[in-house]
Order: sequence, then structure tokens, then C-alpha cells
Amino acid sequence: MDTRPNGTRAAAPAAGQRTLMLALATLGFALNFWAWALISPLGPRFKDSLGLSSFQQSLLVAVPVIVGSLGRIPVGALTDRYGGRVMFPAVSAVTIVPVLYLGLAGHSSLTGLLVGGFFLGVAGTSFAVGVPFVSAWFPPERRGTAVGVFGAGMGGTAISALTTVNLVKGHGTATPFVLTAVVLALYAGAALLLLRDAPGRTVPSEPLARRLGAALRLRVTWQASALYAVAFGGYVAFSVYLPTYLKTAYGLQSADAANRMAGFVLLAVVMRPIGGWLSDRTSPVRVLTWALAVVALGALVQGFTPALAPLGTAAFLAMAAALGAGSGATFALVALLAPANRVGSVTGVVGAAGGLGGFVPPLLMGALYGSYHSYAAGLAALTLVALAAVLFTATRVRRAVRAA
Repeated sequence: MDTRPNGTRAAAPAAGQRTLMLALATLGFALNFWAWALISPLGPRFKDSLGLSSFQQSLLVAVPVIVGSLGRIPVGALTDRYGGRVMFPAVSAVTIVPVLYLGLAGHSSLTGLLVGGFFLGVAGTSFAVGVPFVSAWFPPERRGTAVGVFGAGMGGTAISALTTVNLVKGHGTATPFVLTAVVLALYAGAALLLLRDAPGRTVPSEPLARRLGAALRLRVTWQASALYAVAFGGYVAFSVYLPTYLKTAYGLQSADAANRMAGFVLLAVVMRPIGGWLSDRTSPVRVLTWALAVVALGALVQGFTPALAPLGTAAFLAMAAALGAGSGATFALVALLAPANRVGSVTGVVGAAGGLGGFVPPLLMGALYGSYHSYAAGLAALTLVALAAVLFTATRVRRAVRAA
């Protein structure tokens, strides 16, 4: 970052500034993901109070996912142009509006929840802000670890899982939404004052449409998108649907199911930077191959709906660890292969693919359960998709990394 030849004296403050920027970006990502996941823990409650079908409940938790996913494409490109210093406060501030709407008015009807959930999807675009912002601050050999640490901010969904249901029970439906809005407002103000884009950051001069087109022509965009749709998509799907699954398949209470989902999320969060770190030291291909193989095995086991203790819990925790590590490894791959001035655009597309990968399974699981009263077919599909991703990683992605 500081290219002056005397190096040694400038290195310490530069390292400290990099750490501060990484911490602020990770915090912003976590808070926005907290907001993004507010509806999911309350899905069973809304199903009972509004008389929703299984498909309607699945749609309710999936709408913010798809909007947040598709929104990453333009937001990633805008971050390439304007930088994280502008985009992080902007995304956080805009998210406050749907959060307050849901808490104060929108939660009383399915239509209100869908409208609020649609605009709540803005919070999910924060991922496409953070990856290019963090990548610009770190040298190539440390980007996998840095982006993995940033990715741990997806643990914001665990904050929602652990607090939302209890806050609603103790203080009313509006409470978690108002609290989240206040925290987002504080962060937006702090980010506006403290965030700085990396010195020497490459600012593209082409129009947004041309930059997106250039990103779509890169092989790494499509390879990473396919892998992220499985790795992060699987994480998103379980993080939004697991409370419903556990309540339906195992008869757990809403609070217990939400707490178990939080454990799933926390393990995935811990493993994401580890996946990035391992990728820096070995290879993203190796980490992805092993992670996706574990996902396939865990889904196969869970397809038989074993007893929750110990086999079912072990299967879910193994999948959580693997999905977290695989998500971290995917963006280590992006940092390795994507041109510096295209990282935001590539991240937007890849992030969208990951979110879309999380949009389909909850709808599929809800529809299958409504028709067959079983989740086995949905989990079998995950097994096959993960095995296909293992083969794809071990062949085409491996060749691309060797050629780089």
C-alpha cells in the first residue's frame, strides 16, 4: 500500500490501517446480514399467526435472498467505481427503511411482509461492497485470508437467530427491527467518518454496462459462480430454512430450532476465514474439493432423517463447516484469478449466484414437503449437486488455476 522505499517505518501504520479497514468492513457486513436475516427466525411464527402454507412461508424467507443476490451485480460494479467508503454507509442507510417498515407496519400481513422483505434484500448486497474493498487493501498472498475474515461477517445471521424470537416474545414484534435500525444508523455514521479506500485503488473508467460485460466474459466469473452457488447457496438455504425444517421434521419449538440454526451459522462463520487461510497456504482447489465432498456426504446421511442426537446433529455440523470453508475458498479463487479492477464486478456476479443458490432450495424443500411430507428428495438433490461440483472443481477449475 505504501510504496516508499524506506518501507520499514511505513509498514506498521499501513498494517494497522489495513486491520482497521478489515474490521470495519466485517462489522458492516455482519450488521447488514443481521438485518437481512430478520424474517427467517420468525417464519414459523408468521406461518401460525397469518395461516400461511409451507410454500408461502418458504417464499417469505426467500424473497430477501433473491433481491439481495441479484442486487449484488450492480452494487459490485458501483463499488468498483465509487469505493467502499461511499457504498458501505449508503447500503446501511437504505436498509434502515425496510427494517423499520417491517417492524412497525409490514408484519401484519403476507403482502406487507413480502414488500418489506423485497426491499430488505438491499442489506444482502453489502457482500459485494466488502470483497473488492478488502481485496484492495491486501497483497495477493494475503487476500484469501483477508476476504475469509471479512466473510465471517455472515455471522450476522446468527445474531438474528439468537435474538429475534426472544426479543419478540419479551418486548413485541417491533423490538428486533427497531433495534437493528438503530444499530445500522450508528454504523452508517461511523463508516462515513472512518472508512477509507485503499491507496492506489484502481478506478475503472468504463461505463457500468461495459464493466459488467467484461466481468461476464471472464472464465473465473462463471467457475466461481457455479461453486459459490453450491457453497454459499447451501449456507444461505440452511440459515433461512433450518428453523422450519427442524420444527417440521423433528418437532422442535421455534426458539430451540432458531438456537440450533445459530450454532450451524456460527460454525460456518468460523470456518470461512479458515477456508481462505488454507487456500492461501495450499490451494483453493484442494479446499473446495474436500469441502464439497463433505457436503455431499452430510446431505446423503440427513436424507434418511436420522435421530437428531447424535447423527443428525453431526451431519448438519459437518455440512456447516464444509459450506463455510468452501465459501472462503471460492473467494480466495476470485482474488487469485480476477483482474484487480474487475474484482467488484466479478464479486457481484459470483455473490448473486451464491444468493440464488440459496433462493431455490427453501422453495423446493417447502414444495416437496407439501406434496410428499418428506425432505428426502431435496437432500438427495443436494447430494448430487455437491458431487457434480466436486468433479467440476477437480477438473476444469484445477486446470484454470494451473494456467494462471
